[in-house]
Amino acid sequence: MTEKQMATEKIGADVVANPSPAKSMGDPGITPLSPSHTQQNNTEQVQSEPSFVVVVAIDFGTTSSGYAYAFTKEPECIHTMRRWEGGDPGVSNQKTPTTILLTPDRKFHSFGYAARDFYHDLDPSESKHWLYLEKFKMKLHTTANLSIDTDLHAANGKRVKALDIFAYALAFFKEQALKELSDQTGSEFDNNDVRWVITVPAIWKMPAKQFMREAAYKSGLVSRENAEQLIIALEPEAASIYCRKLRLHQMVDLGTHTTQNGFSPTDNVGSGMAQAKEHVRRNRQSRTFLVENVIGELWSELEEGDRYVVVDCGGGTVDLTVHQIRLPEGHLKELYKASGGPYGSIGIDYEFEKLLCRIFGQDFIDQFKIKRPAAWVDLMIAFESRKRAAAPERTNPLNINLPFSFIDYYKKFRGHSVEHALRKSNVDFVKWSSQGMLRMSPDAMNSLFKPTIDHIIQHLTELFEKPEVSNIKFLFLVGGFAESPLLQQAVQNMLQGRSRIIIPHDVGLTILKGAVLFGLDPSVIKVRRSPLTYGVGVLNRFVEGKHPAEKLLVKDGTRWCTDVFDTFIAADQSVALGEMVKRSYTPAKPSQQVIVIHVYCSEKEIVGFISEPGVKKCGTLRLDVSGTESTAPRREIQTLMQFGDTEIRAMAVDVSTGRTVKASIDFLSH
Repeated sequence: MTEKQMATEKIGADVVANPSPAKSMGDPGITPLSPSHTQQNNTEQVQSEPSFVVVVAIDFGTTSSGYAYAFTKEPECIHTMRRWEGGDPGVSNQKTPTTILLTPDRKFHSFGYAARDFYHDLDPSESKHWLYLEKFKMKLHTTANLSIDTDLHAANGKRVKALDIFAYALAFFKEQALKELSDQTGSEFDNNDVRWVITVPAIWKMPAKQFMREAAYKSGLVSRENAEQLIIALEPEAASIYCRKLRLHQMVDLGTHTTQNGFSPTDNVGSGMAQAKEHVRRNRQSRTFLVENVIGELWSELEEGDRYVVVDCGGGTVDLTVHQIRLPEGHLKELYKASGGPYGSIGIDYEFEKLLCRIFGQDFIDQFKIKRPAAWVDLMIAFESRKRAAAPERTNPLNINLPFSFIDYYKKFRGHSVEHALRKSNVDFVKWSSQGMLRMSPDAMNSLFKPTIDHIIQHLTELFEKPEVSNIKFLFLVGGFAESPLLQQAVQNMLQGRSRIIIPHDVGLTILKGAVLFGLDPSVIKVRRSPLTYGVGVLNRFVEGKHPAEKLLVKDGTRWCTDVFDTFIAADQSVALGEMVKRSYTPAKPSQQVIVIHVYCSEKEIVGFISEPGVKKCGTLRLDVSGTESTAPRREIQTLMQFGDTEIRAMAVDVSTGRTVKASIDFLSH
């Protein structure tokens, strides 16, 4: 008896009786031909690697987005945008805000700073008809039943299809990048010569990753027939690939500074980074792009088996990965499955909004957002620039400009002034300045950061208690939120010198640059951990005393046990890149023309039945076996699932005919 059968038997005895999904679906079902669980390391990938001239990576962020590229002939030169037009003063504009504007008849108008500025300049009577969206990427993480039909809400409250918005955004980046490449090469650049890489958080579930791919198909970035032209990269992995190649002048090592936080209190964060930018500037550059050579000196400090943690702090999520270095090639092995949560910097914006509701009333804020959407966006932009000035040592207050229409609309709505509201609100750390500003004490601003930073620190603390996460040499802090001195100090206090904290310069571009490197060599990460247990629902021969009575299904005189979970791969199991799990099944009914295999997943490592609590149907494999006659007494269908990549691939072979049946796993249909 195999280990797995013993595990199944053990569970079968005391499982809670849930209604049988298989019986209710009325599926004829499949049954395993062999209990064997063969795994093979397929060094030959399912698809042979096509050749591309250039890799273009799109970092589609919650708060800001950008793209970068490298030619395959010059893989060490990464081109990143110098500055987007319309950028904000005092903010590095190498990325553009993830904001999108549609015309009143729902056509794409503009993206990024251009969308924000145009929307802002519209007359209020007009702007309420335009559809403006920002920070919409989080919807893919927070929607429980994500599907192709999931909706988003524009600033004016109107609903739009999420897939359309994501497709518009990707089409915008496609157009920008191809134009830039055509300018660079002096001739029309062909999209077929581009390998596209899109980054997503590692903690995203499969439906969200598939959604991004569907949006790419819809945008014309790549076609379904040419699916391998697009790679979905995991954000912290991309950061990890870049970080291990850093040169010493490209990073701030918090451990080696005597000054508070890696910067003396009088410095602002930016000045520590000035020399590095100067160095990059002296390197060759194109009209709009900075070109950076990345082959680093951190190599000299990394030894075989060294472990490091990458903490990717973005706008929406915080993602943590633990990697171990394998020399001489410097391949990476994931030691602990990616973890994290929705603790990105937009949490601070929500806290600010809650504070405004406390002062001015939730009813007013809700009304104001819908009636004066452009002014609300203005207010949040004003908050954003002050948010960046928050620091542990700060003593002077932070002033936030209130738009005139806020003051005006409040007076009409409530019949008294904003100043009166502040006096009455008992929020004593926010004052009114006669210049029309909210004055926040540094403590007040810091308290807006606290809930988000506490989440991150709690998560890091738990991570560092795991046995796989001992002896960490470096902790890389990356992503736009990593620039926050408050977050840096909190991480430093938590680690207390247990590992060196390293922050790359241009920390917001780390993922983008790493994604380009990943696109040039997707095999750099050799071993990943499976975040979930995956398996399929099968029928087994019913065994008295072993299987629960309510699982008995009698079909044409044969006694079957329904709902058996046939495990392909267990949660937190190490999976090598390109590793295949191969199983043989036979239709329970010989005459079947279409075989439907349901794929289930669970966070638990050992699962006996698909009806157990916490087991979800996460995908469907449809195998069309019509038109092929089988002479064998039992038709054998081999199912191959490939793990170890950022996405799961599947194929199936009808053994009697040798025909490969197309199998696509759909995580988005319910």
